[in-house]
Amino acid sequence: MNGAADKKWGFYGRSREQADIEEIVSSGRWFFCSISGRRRIGKTTLIQRALRNQPDPKVFYFQVPDSDERGVVQTFQDALEDYGVPLDTVREVVPTFRQMAITIRVLCERGWIVAIDEFQYFHRKALAPFTSYLQAEVDRLRDTEKGGLFVLGSIHTEMTAILEDRASPLFNRVTHRIHVGHWDFETLFEMFDAYDIVDPMQRLFLWSLFEGVPKFYRDCHDQKVLGPLPAYRPDTLRKLFFEGPSPLRDEATNWFLRELRGRYDSVLKLLAKKGPCSHGELTAEYARTGSGGENQLSAYLHTLIDQYGMVEKRLPIFAPEKARKARYEITDNFLAAWLHALDRNVQIARIQPVERAVARADTGLQTHEGFTFEKMVRQLTEECSRKDVQDFHLTDLVKGYWNKPDGSDIELDLVAINEDAGKIRIGSCKRNASAHNASSLKHFDGHIDRFLESREGRRYASWEMQKALYSPVFSPDHRRALVDAGYLCRDMNDFATWLGRPPKTLFDAT
Repeated sequence: MNGAADKKWGFYGRSREQADIEEIVSSGRWFFCSISGRRRIGKTTLIQRALRNQPDPKVFYFQVPDSDERGVVQTFQDALEDYGVPLDTVREVVPTFRQMAITIRVLCERGWIVAIDEFQYFHRKALAPFTSYLQAEVDRLRDTEKGGLFVLGSIHTEMTAILEDRASPLFNRVTHRIHVGHWDFETLFEMFDAYDIVDPMQRLFLWSLFEGVPKFYRDCHDQKVLGPLPAYRPDTLRKLFFEGPSPLRDEATNWFLRELRGRYDSVLKLLAKKGPCSHGELTAEYARTGSGGENQLSAYLHTLIDQYGMVEKRLPIFAPEKARKARYEITDNFLAAWLHALDRNVQIARIQPVERAVARADTGLQTHEGFTFEKMVRQLTEECSRKDVQDFHLTDLVKGYWNKPDGSDIELDLVAINEDAGKIRIGSCKRNASAHNASSLKHFDGHIDRFLESREGRRYASWEMQKALYSPVFSPDHRRALVDAGYLCRDMNDFATWLGRPPKTLFDAT
Protein backbone atom coordinates (compact mmCIF):
# COMPACT_ATOMS: atom_id res chain seq x y z
CA MET A 1 0.00 0.00 0.00
CA ASN A 2 1.28 3.47 -0.86
CA GLY A 3 2.43 5.76 1.93
CA ALA A 4 -0.30 8.33 1.26
CA ALA A 5 -2.95 5.80 2.30
CA ASP A 6 -1.43 5.69 5.80
CA LYS A 7 -1.67 9.43 6.36
CA LYS A 8 -4.11 10.84 8.86
CA TRP A 9 -6.99 12.71 7.25
CA GLY A 10 -6.54 16.45 7.59
CA PHE A 11 -8.72 19.52 7.48
CA TYR A 12 -8.34 21.47 4.25
CA GLY A 13 -9.48 24.96 3.33
CA ARG A 14 -12.45 26.70 4.97
CA SER A 15 -10.25 29.27 6.69
CA ARG A 16 -12.57 32.14 5.79
CA GLU A 17 -15.74 30.31 6.91
CA GLN A 18 -14.04 29.13 10.09
CA ALA A 19 -12.92 32.65 10.93
CA ASP A 20 -16.45 33.94 10.33
CA ILE A 21 -17.93 31.39 12.75
CA GLU A 22 -15.28 32.09 15.38
CA GLU A 23 -16.01 35.80 15.15
CA ILE A 24 -19.76 35.22 15.48
CA VAL A 25 -19.38 32.96 18.53
CA SER A 26 -16.88 35.23 20.29
CA SER A 27 -18.87 38.43 19.70
CA GLY A 28 -20.40 38.39 23.16
CA ARG A 29 -23.91 38.62 21.70
CA TRP A 30 -26.59 36.01 21.11
CA PHE A 31 -26.74 35.06 17.44
CA PHE A 32 -28.99 33.25 14.98
CA CYS A 33 -26.79 32.04 12.12
CA SER A 34 -27.94 30.21 8.99
CA ILE A 35 -25.40 27.86 7.36
CA SER A 36 -26.36 26.41 3.99
CA GLY A 37 -24.63 24.06 1.56
CA ARG A 38 -25.16 20.77 -0.27
CA ARG A 39 -25.18 17.52 1.67
CA ARG A 40 -21.78 16.15 2.74
CA ILE A 41 -20.09 19.51 2.15
CA GLY A 42 -18.84 19.70 5.74
CA LYS A 43 -21.19 22.12 7.51
CA THR A 44 -21.22 20.21 10.80
CA THR A 45 -17.47 19.57 10.74
CA LEU A 46 -16.89 23.26 10.12
CA ILE A 47 -18.87 24.23 13.22
CA GLN A 48 -17.10 21.61 15.32
CA ARG A 49 -13.69 22.85 14.24
CA ALA A 50 -14.56 26.51 14.70
CA LEU A 51 -15.81 25.86 18.24
CA ARG A 52 -12.82 23.74 19.19
CA ASN A 53 -10.78 26.76 20.28
CA GLN A 54 -13.58 28.40 22.23
CA PRO A 55 -13.19 28.35 26.03
CA ASP A 56 -15.36 25.50 27.37
CA PRO A 57 -18.06 25.64 24.67
CA LYS A 58 -21.36 23.94 25.51
CA VAL A 59 -22.73 22.70 22.18
CA PHE A 60 -26.00 20.87 21.61
CA TYR A 61 -26.41 19.32 18.13
CA PHE A 62 -29.75 18.03 16.86
CA GLN A 63 -30.53 16.60 13.42
CA VAL A 64 -34.15 16.93 12.33
CA PRO A 65 -35.51 13.63 10.98
CA ASP A 66 -37.73 13.39 7.91
CA SER A 67 -40.73 12.63 10.11
CA ASP A 68 -43.79 14.13 11.81
CA GLU A 69 -43.97 16.22 14.99
CA ARG A 70 -43.87 13.19 17.24
CA GLY A 71 -40.77 11.84 15.51
CA VAL A 72 -38.97 15.18 15.61
CA VAL A 73 -39.72 15.77 19.28
CA GLN A 74 -38.61 12.25 20.21
CA THR A 75 -35.34 12.71 18.34
CA PHE A 76 -34.84 16.02 20.15
CA GLN A 77 -35.42 14.35 23.52
CA ASP A 78 -32.93 11.60 22.65
CA ALA A 79 -30.33 14.21 21.70
CA LEU A 80 -30.78 15.99 25.04
CA GLU A 81 -29.96 12.74 26.80
CA ASP A 82 -27.02 11.97 24.48
CA TYR A 83 -25.43 15.37 25.12
CA GLY A 84 -25.95 15.09 28.86
CA VAL A 85 -27.97 18.27 29.12
CA PRO A 86 -28.78 18.66 32.85
CA LEU A 87 -32.47 18.17 33.62
CA ASP A 88 -32.57 21.41 35.60
CA THR A 89 -31.52 23.18 32.40
CA VAL A 90 -34.41 21.88 30.31
CA ARG A 91 -36.82 21.94 33.27
CA GLU A 92 -39.30 19.43 31.93
CA VAL A 93 -39.98 16.82 29.28
CA VAL A 94 -40.46 18.15 25.76
CA PRO A 95 -43.72 16.69 24.40
CA THR A 96 -44.55 19.34 21.76
CA PHE A 97 -43.01 21.75 19.27
CA ARG A 98 -43.89 24.60 21.60
CA GLN A 99 -41.97 23.14 24.52
CA MET A 100 -39.12 22.16 22.20
CA ALA A 101 -38.74 25.80 21.14
CA ILE A 102 -38.85 26.91 24.80
CA THR A 103 -36.11 24.40 25.62
CA ILE A 104 -33.91 25.81 22.85
CA ARG A 105 -34.37 29.27 24.34
CA VAL A 106 -33.52 28.02 27.83
CA LEU A 107 -30.36 26.33 26.54
CA CYS A 108 -29.24 29.57 24.93
CA GLU A 109 -29.96 31.53 28.13
CA ARG A 110 -27.72 29.05 29.97
CA GLY A 111 -24.88 29.69 27.52
CA TRP A 112 -25.36 26.72 25.21
CA ILE A 113 -24.79 26.92 21.47
CA VAL A 114 -27.59 25.02 19.71
CA ALA A 115 -27.07 23.60 16.20
CA ILE A 116 -30.11 22.29 14.32
CA ASP A 117 -29.25 20.29 11.20
CA GLU A 118 -31.58 19.52 8.26
CA PHE A 119 -33.50 22.65 9.21
CA GLN A 120 -35.10 22.76 5.74
CA TYR A 121 -37.53 20.02 6.82
CA PHE A 122 -39.42 22.66 8.79
CA HIS A 123 -40.56 24.03 5.45
CA ARG A 124 -42.84 21.02 5.10
CA LYS A 125 -46.45 21.51 6.05
CA ALA A 126 -46.49 18.94 8.86
CA LEU A 127 -43.50 20.54 10.60
CA ALA A 128 -44.00 24.21 9.70
CA PRO A 129 -45.77 25.16 12.99
CA PHE A 130 -42.45 24.82 14.81
CA THR A 131 -41.16 28.00 13.13
CA SER A 132 -43.87 30.09 14.80
CA TYR A 133 -42.95 28.73 18.22
CA LEU A 134 -39.26 29.30 17.52
CA GLN A 135 -39.97 32.88 16.43
CA ALA A 136 -41.45 33.70 19.82
CA GLU A 137 -38.38 32.37 21.62
CA VAL A 138 -35.93 33.99 19.22
CA ASP A 139 -37.57 37.36 19.85
CA ARG A 140 -36.97 36.89 23.57
CA LEU A 141 -33.31 36.06 22.96
CA ARG A 142 -32.48 39.08 20.82
CA ASP A 143 -30.26 41.63 22.56
CA THR A 144 -29.09 39.02 25.10
CA GLU A 145 -25.46 38.09 25.65
CA LYS A 146 -25.32 34.30 25.95
CA GLY A 147 -25.50 31.32 23.64
CA GLY A 148 -26.52 31.20 20.03
CA LEU A 149 -28.38 29.23 17.40
CA PHE A 150 -27.01 27.69 14.21
CA VAL A 151 -29.48 26.27 11.68
CA LEU A 152 -27.97 24.09 8.96
CA GLY A 153 -29.71 23.20 5.72
CA SER A 154 -28.90 21.47 2.44
CA ILE A 155 -31.75 22.67 0.20
CA HIS A 156 -31.11 26.34 -0.36
CA THR A 157 -34.57 27.31 -1.63
CA GLU A 158 -36.34 25.74 1.34
CA MET A 159 -33.95 27.41 3.76
CA THR A 160 -34.61 30.70 1.99
CA ALA A 161 -38.37 30.17 2.24
CA ILE A 162 -38.16 29.54 5.99
CA LEU A 163 -35.81 32.38 6.84
CA GLU A 164 -36.22 35.08 4.18
CA ASP A 165 -39.79 34.87 2.88
CA ARG A 166 -41.76 37.84 4.21
CA ALA A 167 -44.66 35.53 5.09
CA SER A 168 -42.43 33.27 7.21
CA PRO A 169 -42.53 33.65 11.00
CA LEU A 170 -38.71 33.72 11.05
CA PHE A 171 -38.40 36.50 8.48
CA ASN A 172 -35.74 39.04 9.43
CA ARG A 173 -34.66 37.07 12.52
CA VAL A 174 -31.36 35.69 11.21
CA THR A 175 -28.33 37.70 12.34
CA HIS A 176 -25.68 36.01 10.14
CA ARG A 177 -25.63 33.90 6.97
CA ILE A 178 -22.84 31.60 5.77
CA HIS A 179 -22.84 29.52 2.60
CA VAL A 180 -20.47 26.56 2.50
CA GLY A 181 -19.55 25.72 -1.07
CA HIS A 182 -17.32 23.13 -2.67
CA TRP A 183 -13.62 23.19 -1.98
CA ASP A 184 -11.99 25.57 -4.41
CA PHE A 185 -9.27 24.15 -6.66
CA GLU A 186 -6.48 25.66 -4.59
CA THR A 187 -7.66 23.59 -1.63
CA LEU A 188 -8.30 20.54 -3.79
CA PHE A 189 -4.79 20.64 -5.27
CA GLU A 190 -3.36 21.02 -1.76
CA MET A 191 -5.18 17.85 -0.70
CA PHE A 192 -4.10 15.99 -3.86
CA ASP A 193 -0.47 16.91 -3.18
CA ALA A 194 -0.78 15.77 0.43
CA TYR A 195 -1.75 12.31 -0.85
CA ASP A 196 0.76 12.27 -3.72
CA ILE A 197 -1.97 12.35 -6.38
CA VAL A 198 -0.07 14.14 -9.14
CA ASP A 199 -1.42 12.42 -12.26
CA PRO A 200 -3.86 14.93 -13.84
CA MET A 201 -5.98 12.07 -15.23
CA GLN A 202 -6.50 10.73 -11.70
CA ARG A 203 -7.32 14.24 -10.51
CA LEU A 204 -9.94 14.59 -13.27
CA PHE A 205 -11.35 11.14 -12.47
CA LEU A 206 -11.79 12.03 -8.78
CA TRP A 207 -13.14 15.52 -9.43
CA SER A 208 -15.63 14.18 -12.00
CA LEU A 209 -16.99 11.92 -9.29
CA PHE A 210 -16.65 13.95 -6.12
CA GLU A 211 -16.11 17.56 -7.23
CA GLY A 212 -15.14 19.58 -4.13
CA VAL A 213 -17.08 17.59 -1.49
CA PRO A 214 -14.76 16.84 1.47
CA LYS A 215 -16.79 13.89 2.80
CA PHE A 216 -16.30 11.89 -0.40
CA TYR A 217 -12.53 12.31 -0.34
CA ARG A 218 -12.56 11.33 3.33
CA ASP A 219 -14.38 8.15 2.25
CA CYS A 220 -11.61 7.51 -0.30
CA HIS A 221 -9.05 7.98 2.46
CA ASP A 222 -10.86 5.60 4.80
CA GLN A 223 -11.06 2.97 2.03
CA LYS A 224 -7.31 3.44 1.34
CA VAL A 225 -7.74 4.50 -2.28
CA LEU A 226 -6.68 8.14 -1.88
CA GLY A 227 -3.22 7.84 -3.34
CA PRO A 228 -1.23 7.12 -6.53
CA LEU A 229 -2.56 3.60 -7.10
CA PRO A 230 -1.53 1.87 -10.35
CA ALA A 231 -5.16 0.79 -10.94
CA TYR A 232 -6.82 3.79 -9.30
CA ARG A 233 -9.96 3.73 -11.48
CA PRO A 234 -11.22 0.17 -10.80
CA ASP A 235 -9.87 0.17 -7.25
CA THR A 236 -11.68 3.39 -6.35
CA LEU A 237 -14.95 2.34 -7.96
CA ARG A 238 -14.92 -1.10 -6.37
CA LYS A 239 -14.12 0.17 -2.87
CA LEU A 240 -16.48 3.14 -2.91
CA PHE A 241 -19.48 1.71 -4.79
CA PHE A 242 -19.41 -2.02 -5.53
CA GLU A 243 -18.31 -4.00 -2.50
CA GLY A 244 -20.64 -4.95 0.35
CA PRO A 245 -19.52 -2.25 2.84
CA SER A 246 -18.95 0.39 0.14
CA PRO A 247 -19.79 3.75 1.75
CA LEU A 248 -21.32 5.40 -1.34
CA ARG A 249 -23.38 2.67 -2.97
CA ASP A 250 -26.60 4.11 -1.47
CA GLU A 251 -25.53 7.76 -1.28
CA ALA A 252 -27.55 9.04 -4.24
CA THR A 253 -30.72 7.25 -3.16
CA ASN A 254 -30.46 8.28 0.48
CA TRP A 255 -29.34 11.89 0.07
CA PHE A 256 -30.52 13.05 -3.36
CA LEU A 257 -33.33 11.07 -4.88
CA ARG A 258 -35.30 10.54 -1.68
CA GLU A 259 -35.92 14.30 -1.57
CA LEU A 260 -37.84 14.14 -4.84
CA ARG A 261 -41.55 13.80 -5.20
CA GLY A 262 -43.19 12.56 -8.42
CA ARG A 263 -41.22 11.52 -11.51
CA TYR A 264 -38.33 13.95 -11.28
CA ASP A 265 -35.86 11.08 -11.26
CA SER A 266 -36.83 10.15 -14.83
CA VAL A 267 -35.86 13.64 -16.01
CA LEU A 268 -32.55 13.41 -14.16
CA LYS A 269 -31.78 10.04 -15.72
CA LEU A 270 -32.43 11.42 -19.20
CA LEU A 271 -30.13 14.37 -18.55
CA ALA A 272 -27.43 12.07 -17.20
CA LYS A 273 -27.70 9.86 -20.27
CA LYS A 274 -27.55 12.65 -22.84
CA GLY A 275 -25.37 15.19 -21.09
CA PRO A 276 -26.05 18.90 -21.70
CA CYS A 277 -29.00 19.04 -24.10
CA SER A 278 -31.62 21.42 -25.40
CA HIS A 279 -35.25 21.55 -24.33
CA GLY A 280 -36.24 20.11 -27.70
CA GLU A 281 -33.86 17.16 -27.40
CA LEU A 282 -35.02 16.49 -23.85
CA THR A 283 -38.70 16.74 -24.85
CA ALA A 284 -38.25 14.24 -27.68
CA GLU A 285 -36.43 11.80 -25.44
CA TYR A 286 -38.97 12.25 -22.65
CA ALA A 287 -41.84 11.54 -25.04
CA ARG A 288 -40.17 8.30 -26.16
CA THR A 289 -40.15 7.04 -22.58
CA GLY A 290 -43.89 7.60 -22.30
CA SER A 291 -43.36 9.74 -19.22
CA GLY A 292 -45.84 12.49 -20.06
CA GLY A 293 -46.22 15.64 -22.11
CA GLU A 294 -44.09 18.74 -22.63
CA ASN A 295 -46.00 20.70 -19.98
CA GLN A 296 -45.21 18.06 -17.38
CA LEU A 297 -41.54 18.04 -18.39
CA SER A 298 -41.36 21.83 -18.14
CA ALA A 299 -42.88 21.73 -14.67
CA TYR A 300 -40.38 19.09 -13.55
CA LEU A 301 -37.46 21.08 -14.96
CA HIS A 302 -38.68 24.22 -13.23
CA THR A 303 -38.79 22.41 -9.87
CA LEU A 304 -35.41 20.71 -10.34
CA ILE A 305 -33.81 24.05 -11.22
CA ASP A 306 -35.49 26.47 -8.82
CA GLN A 307 -36.33 24.32 -5.82
CA TYR A 308 -33.72 21.59 -5.65
CA GLY A 309 -30.84 23.15 -7.61
CA MET A 310 -30.14 19.76 -9.20
CA VAL A 311 -30.38 21.03 -12.78
CA GLU A 312 -28.78 24.08 -14.35
CA LYS A 313 -30.17 25.99 -17.31
CA ARG A 314 -27.13 27.08 -19.29
CA LEU A 315 -27.22 29.83 -21.90
CA PRO A 316 -24.50 30.65 -24.42
CA ILE A 317 -22.45 33.75 -23.80
CA PHE A 318 -24.15 36.94 -25.04
CA ALA A 319 -27.63 35.31 -24.94
CA PRO A 320 -30.49 37.04 -23.08
CA GLU A 321 -32.13 35.18 -20.21
CA LYS A 322 -35.20 34.20 -22.25
CA ALA A 323 -33.30 32.98 -25.32
CA ARG A 324 -34.42 29.64 -26.75
CA LYS A 325 -30.86 28.33 -26.99
CA ALA A 326 -30.72 27.02 -23.43
CA ARG A 327 -29.18 23.70 -22.51
CA TYR A 328 -29.94 21.75 -19.39
CA GLU A 329 -27.52 19.66 -17.35
CA ILE A 330 -27.24 18.12 -13.90
CA THR A 331 -25.34 20.50 -11.63
CA ASP A 332 -23.77 17.95 -9.27
CA ASN A 333 -20.94 15.76 -10.58
CA PHE A 334 -21.67 12.96 -8.13
CA LEU A 335 -25.33 12.73 -9.04
CA ALA A 336 -24.60 12.90 -12.78
CA ALA A 337 -21.93 10.18 -12.50
CA TRP A 338 -24.25 7.99 -10.45
CA LEU A 339 -27.13 8.21 -12.89
CA HIS A 340 -24.95 8.09 -16.03
CA ALA A 341 -22.65 5.19 -15.20
CA LEU A 342 -22.85 3.83 -11.66
CA ASP A 343 -26.42 3.09 -10.62
CA ARG A 344 -27.20 0.55 -13.33
CA ASN A 345 -23.88 -1.22 -12.97
CA VAL A 346 -24.07 -1.39 -9.18
CA GLN A 347 -27.36 -3.24 -9.68
CA ILE A 348 -25.83 -5.48 -12.37
CA ALA A 349 -23.04 -6.46 -9.96
CA ARG A 350 -25.61 -8.36 -7.93
CA ILE A 351 -25.97 -10.94 -10.71
CA GLN A 352 -22.73 -10.58 -12.68
CA PRO A 353 -19.04 -10.63 -11.70
CA VAL A 354 -18.06 -7.39 -9.98
CA GLU A 355 -15.07 -6.89 -12.30
CA ARG A 356 -17.37 -6.82 -15.35
CA ALA A 357 -19.75 -4.32 -13.76
CA VAL A 358 -16.85 -2.09 -12.63
CA ALA A 359 -15.40 -2.13 -16.17
CA ARG A 360 -18.76 -1.10 -17.64
CA ALA A 361 -19.08 1.72 -15.11
CA ASP A 362 -15.55 2.87 -15.87
CA THR A 363 -16.31 3.07 -19.59
CA GLY A 364 -19.41 5.16 -18.92
CA LEU A 365 -17.49 7.49 -16.60
CA GLN A 366 -14.99 8.30 -19.33
CA THR A 367 -17.84 9.84 -21.34
CA HIS A 368 -19.01 11.65 -18.22
CA GLU A 369 -15.50 13.04 -17.73
CA GLY A 370 -15.64 14.61 -21.18
CA PHE A 371 -18.54 16.78 -19.98
CA THR A 372 -17.05 17.53 -16.56
CA PHE A 373 -13.64 18.49 -17.92
CA GLU A 374 -15.19 21.40 -19.80
CA LYS A 375 -16.90 22.47 -16.57
CA MET A 376 -13.61 22.10 -14.71
CA VAL A 377 -11.76 24.37 -17.15
CA ARG A 378 -14.41 27.07 -16.85
CA GLN A 379 -14.23 27.02 -13.06
CA LEU A 380 -10.43 26.91 -12.97
CA THR A 381 -10.23 29.88 -15.33
CA GLU A 382 -12.61 31.88 -13.16
CA GLU A 383 -10.83 30.98 -9.91
CA CYS A 384 -7.41 31.91 -11.27
CA SER A 385 -8.73 35.22 -12.58
CA ARG A 386 -10.48 35.95 -9.27
CA LYS A 387 -7.22 35.32 -7.40
CA ASP A 388 -5.22 37.26 -10.00
CA VAL A 389 -2.80 34.40 -10.65
CA GLN A 390 -3.06 33.60 -14.35
CA ASP A 391 -2.42 35.08 -17.77
CA PHE A 392 -6.02 35.96 -18.71
CA HIS A 393 -8.07 38.28 -16.54
CA LEU A 394 -11.81 38.08 -16.96
CA THR A 395 -14.42 40.80 -17.05
CA ASP A 396 -17.26 38.28 -17.46
CA LEU A 397 -17.97 34.69 -16.48
CA VAL A 398 -16.58 32.00 -18.76
CA LYS A 399 -19.22 30.37 -20.93
CA GLY A 400 -19.54 28.34 -24.08
CA TYR A 401 -21.14 29.60 -27.27
CA TRP A 402 -23.58 27.97 -29.66
CA ASN A 403 -25.97 29.62 -32.09
CA LYS A 404 -28.28 26.61 -32.32
CA PRO A 405 -29.40 24.53 -29.35
CA ASP A 406 -27.89 21.35 -30.81
CA GLY A 407 -24.57 23.00 -31.71
CA SER A 408 -24.84 21.87 -35.32
CA ASP A 409 -23.51 25.14 -36.77
CA ILE A 410 -21.24 26.88 -34.26
CA GLU A 411 -20.05 25.17 -31.08
CA LEU A 412 -17.34 26.70 -28.87
CA ASP A 413 -16.50 25.04 -25.56
CA LEU A 414 -15.16 28.16 -23.90
CA VAL A 415 -15.33 31.90 -24.53
CA ALA A 416 -13.46 34.19 -22.14
CA ILE A 417 -13.69 37.98 -22.36
CA ASN A 418 -11.30 40.66 -21.10
CA GLU A 419 -13.18 43.81 -22.00
CA ASP A 420 -10.56 46.06 -20.41
CA ALA A 421 -7.69 44.78 -22.54
CA GLY A 422 -9.70 44.04 -25.69
CA LYS A 423 -8.88 40.33 -25.57
CA ILE A 424 -11.03 37.29 -26.32
CA ARG A 425 -9.96 33.70 -25.68
CA ILE A 426 -11.80 30.87 -27.40
CA GLY A 427 -11.08 27.38 -26.15
CA SER A 428 -11.49 23.76 -27.14
CA CYS A 429 -11.55 21.13 -24.38
CA LYS A 430 -10.55 17.50 -24.90
CA ARG A 431 -10.30 14.83 -22.22
CA ASN A 432 -7.39 13.28 -24.13
CA ALA A 433 -4.73 15.61 -25.51
CA SER A 434 -4.25 13.36 -28.55
CA ALA A 435 -7.74 14.43 -29.69
CA HIS A 436 -6.27 17.86 -30.46
CA ASN A 437 -5.19 16.62 -33.89
CA ALA A 438 -5.14 18.15 -37.36
CA SER A 439 -8.76 17.24 -38.04
CA SER A 440 -10.12 18.66 -34.77
CA LEU A 441 -8.04 21.83 -35.11
CA LYS A 442 -9.44 22.44 -38.59
CA HIS A 443 -12.93 21.90 -37.19
CA PHE A 444 -12.18 24.28 -34.29
CA ASP A 445 -10.86 26.99 -36.61
CA GLY A 446 -13.96 26.72 -38.77
CA HIS A 447 -16.23 27.30 -35.80
CA ILE A 448 -14.20 30.34 -34.77
CA ASP A 449 -14.40 31.80 -38.29
CA ARG A 450 -18.17 31.35 -38.39
CA PHE A 451 -18.48 32.88 -34.92
CA LEU A 452 -16.57 35.99 -36.03
CA GLU A 453 -19.01 36.34 -38.92
CA SER A 454 -22.03 36.12 -36.63
CA ARG A 455 -23.88 39.09 -35.18
CA GLU A 456 -22.40 38.45 -31.71
CA GLY A 457 -18.91 37.75 -32.96
CA ARG A 458 -18.40 40.65 -35.36
CA ARG A 459 -17.74 43.09 -32.54
CA TYR A 460 -14.64 41.06 -31.59
CA ALA A 461 -13.07 40.98 -35.05
CA SER A 462 -10.60 43.73 -34.11
CA TRP A 463 -9.79 42.33 -30.66
CA GLU A 464 -6.74 40.25 -29.79
CA MET A 465 -7.83 36.68 -30.52
CA GLN A 466 -6.37 33.77 -28.53
CA LYS A 467 -7.05 30.19 -29.58
CA ALA A 468 -6.60 27.96 -26.56
CA LEU A 469 -6.51 24.17 -26.28
CA TYR A 470 -7.24 22.47 -22.97
CA SER A 471 -6.53 18.92 -21.80
CA PRO A 472 -5.68 17.39 -18.43
CA VAL A 473 -2.03 17.10 -19.49
CA PHE A 474 0.06 17.75 -22.63
CA SER A 475 3.36 16.09 -23.38
CA PRO A 476 6.19 18.56 -24.01
CA ASP A 477 6.53 17.57 -27.69
CA HIS A 478 2.79 17.82 -28.35
CA ARG A 479 2.56 21.17 -26.59
CA ARG A 480 5.51 22.50 -28.59
CA ALA A 481 3.93 21.45 -31.88
CA LEU A 482 0.59 23.03 -31.03
CA VAL A 483 2.20 26.27 -29.85
CA ASP A 484 4.23 26.43 -33.08
CA ALA A 485 0.92 26.11 -34.98
CA GLY A 486 -0.43 29.21 -33.21
CA TYR A 487 -2.41 27.75 -30.31
CA LEU A 488 -2.12 28.27 -26.56
CA CYS A 489 -2.00 25.07 -24.52
CA ARG A 490 -3.32 24.96 -20.98
CA ASP A 491 -3.48 21.87 -18.78
CA MET A 492 -4.01 21.00 -15.15
CA ASN A 493 -0.32 21.42 -14.38
CA ASP A 494 -0.52 25.04 -15.53
CA PHE A 495 -3.53 25.77 -13.33
CA ALA A 496 -1.96 24.01 -10.33
CA THR A 497 1.20 26.08 -10.72
CA TRP A 498 -0.77 29.33 -10.93
CA LEU A 499 -2.62 28.33 -7.76
CA GLY A 500 0.62 27.96 -5.85
CA ARG A 501 1.48 24.26 -5.97
CA PRO A 502 5.21 23.45 -6.07
CA PRO A 503 6.38 22.51 -9.60
CA LYS A 504 8.12 19.38 -8.29
CA THR A 505 4.73 17.80 -7.57
CA LEU A 506 3.49 18.07 -11.13
CA PHE A 507 3.07 15.19 -13.53
CA ASP A 508 4.57 15.06 -17.03
CA ALA A 509 2.78 13.18 -19.80
CA THR A 510 4.91 10.83 -21.84
